[in-house]
Amino acid sequence: MVDFEKLGAFYLGRTCEPDTGKPTGELVLYDSKDLVTHGLIVGMTGSGKTGLGVALIEEAAIDGVPALVIDPKGDLANLLLTFPDLKADDFAPWINEDDARRTGSPPAEFAAVQAEKWKKGLAEWGQDGSRIARLREAADIVVFTPGSSIAPVSVLSSFAKPSSDDDELVRERAQTIVSSVLTLAGIEADAVKGREHILLSTILLSAWRSGENPDLATLVERVQKPPMTRVGVMDLDSFFPEKDRFEFAMAINALMASPGFAVWTEGEPLDVAAFLRTPTGKPRIAIFSIAHLDDPQRMFFVTLLLNAAVGWMRVQSGTSSLRALLYMDEIAGFFPPVANPPSKTPLLTLLKQGRAAGLGVVLATQNPVDLDYKGLSNIGTWWLGRLQTDRDKARVLDGLESANAGGGGGFDRADIDQLLSNLTSRVFLMRNVHDEGPTVFHSRWALSYLRGPLGRNELKRLAARPPAAEGAKKPEPAVAVASTSGSQAPAGNVSTTRPLVPPDVPQYFTGLLSSARPLAPAIYGSAEVRIADVKLGVDVTRQVALLAPVTDGPVPLDWATAERVEMGPDALQAEAPEGARYAELPGPATKAKNYAAWTKQLGAWLSANETLELMKLPSNGELSHPDESERDFRARMQQHGRETRDEAVEKLRSRYAPKIAALDEKLRRAQQAVEKESQQATGANLQTVISVGATLASMFLGKKKVSAGTLGRVTTAARGVGRSMKEREDIGRAEEGVEALESQRRELEAQMEREIETIEASAHAVTERLERVVLKPKRGGVTVKLVALVWREP
Repeated sequence: MVDFEKLGAFYLGRTCEPDTGKPTGELVLYDSKDLVTHGLIVGMTGSGKTGLGVALIEEAAIDGVPALVIDPKGDLANLLLTFPDLKADDFAPWINEDDARRTGSPPAEFAAVQAEKWKKGLAEWGQDGSRIARLREAADIVVFTPGSSIAPVSVLSSFAKPSSDDDELVRERAQTIVSSVLTLAGIEADAVKGREHILLSTILLSAWRSGENPDLATLVERVQKPPMTRVGVMDLDSFFPEKDRFEFAMAINALMASPGFAVWTEGEPLDVAAFLRTPTGKPRIAIFSIAHLDDPQRMFFVTLLLNAAVGWMRVQSGTSSLRALLYMDEIAGFFPPVANPPSKTPLLTLLKQGRAAGLGVVLATQNPVDLDYKGLSNIGTWWLGRLQTDRDKARVLDGLESANAGGGGGFDRADIDQLLSNLTSRVFLMRNVHDEGPTVFHSRWALSYLRGPLGRNELKRLAARPPAAEGAKKPEPAVAVASTSGSQAPAGNVSTTRPLVPPDVPQYFTGLLSSARPLAPAIYGSAEVRIADVKLGVDVTRQVALLAPVTDGPVPLDWATAERVEMGPDALQAEAPEGARYAELPGPATKAKNYAAWTKQLGAWLSANETLELMKLPSNGELSHPDESERDFRARMQQHGRETRDEAVEKLRSRYAPKIAALDEKLRRAQQAVEKESQQATGANLQTVISVGATLASMFLGKKKVSAGTLGRVTTAARGVGRSMKEREDIGRAEEGVEALESQRRELEAQMEREIETIEASAHAVTERLERVVLKPKRGGVTVKLVALVWREP
């Protein structure tokens, strides 16, 4: 055993006779430094390819070289099945029960057989349990199951910017990340011509230039509202219309909304340095089992891991020694000769530049025709096992010839062809450019128990088992940060990323918001309601704004439960507040067709339920104003009564004024007539008295004889008395006329006063009981202005 325990030497097996495959006893010790020029293992099923790969990884671990191991089939997790005591009880939990049934042996018996088989096999190759113990002490071996809850890897929590300042590297990283995301989402987009690829890469690069490390949810949100207005020389909407951008975002969102999406955001972060060594610096063999993933998911994870390895490689100092190993089984499909999948670019970068950083890449496949041999020209060591067809052999020979074109070790195609034709199981032809010629050897017995691919239950038990030497705890799951409609979110269904909605769904924010509480979604409705009644003289138009809750229930929205708000459409804001967090968005709010239905429902609901309630004064039919209180209405009616009274009195007095004036004129003339008649009667009386007195005096004082003349004067005087009496009668009649006119005037004034009293009574009628008048909008009276998704503080 001392012969192969040498520093920097990987014990791979012994040389053997090419024809028989029997070991000759000469040890095959591979110089670890040679692995910085990478390696390739090719062999059909049953060739021993997996055993050789396991041995190579074991040797690296014993030598203190950490490794990233990508395991598409699930059998490289056998590296964790190491039993230094080689007891049957150690083997028993891990035996393949199908193999046990085929042999007809009970499980316990089969486990004992396996333990003895391993003990004997190790002894034949100069190994024993102490070397297994040395392996377990040299490195921690852990398994991860990306895309599974067993031992997840957080790959979607963020897409960190490369630490390098190399613009070419940054652009390359963005392109490969975007390619992997599009592949996982099932979107075929060329990195040069595909608008999906160009847009998402541009958004990612923009975020990096701003110092951000965005998560996938952030990128999807920015697909809808990109941080640029032009792409190349074209404006954004011409290059990628808003509707098409939404469909693109929804395709990625479908990935995020899938039940298994959350697991991509949980687990140990995608940190190559942490995968390669424990916090105390101990080497680590990190096995990434991806057998449970479908092809797009495998491509997605492998691409991200390879990109992370490129980033780690870029920051390492130069070295000529092997610093770390990256091993990938079943490389076919990830490194094809013609196509350009997302994994190909970072893999080529690792093959071309890994040597300077001491990163050795070892690839394995059973399908050599599916490899890009131009890219494999960077590989210095080829381990070739038994091949299935002549076509496979020809392809391998072409690759070897291409790899040897740079010189180093002679290459004889015919000789190599002959050697390949005679290979048997576990026999390999090693072509190392650092050696003079090819070596045919038989691979050694693996220290790990190779029981075949491990199932989910076995992986779960292995993931729960702490590493042997340090007893390290299983990494705590990372907190999920992505959240979209229907997608997974952090605890409490709160996210820092706005949920994804179609572009034809209007989306706003309710004014000034703080980031203290998560914003809650609601459906905002704004309408103009006109209520008119020609008979009542009512024509009112009012603005109505409502906020209704939305749910995932059978009736996602009911306007009857809406809250009436004083918030017109102009008060809404289109931009999200800084640092906003978002509550979960119910699915119905993400469907554009629902908003059209909700718009019709809002119009119908307002037509049926929006009313104008007024108060009516029965005595005069006066109506209150919209939203006028009873107090204000009665006060207004009182004032209106006073004004109406004064106006009516004025009109009444104006109507009676001509009649009163006419009577006053008649009365004036009648009074004048009475005065005239009185004056005339007074003059006549005086003249009569004088005449009569003079006559009598001449008769009695003159003692003359009464003559005929005297008798005539007496007669005239008597007639004067008669006239005076008549004048008095005229005065009486004139005075009666005045009295009659005065009576008429008094009656006219009394009539006017009675009518005024009636007016006064109506002015005080506002104390009467008011009637309630309810009006509704007529057909066409409701015009819905806006129905939109609104984010507000709860």
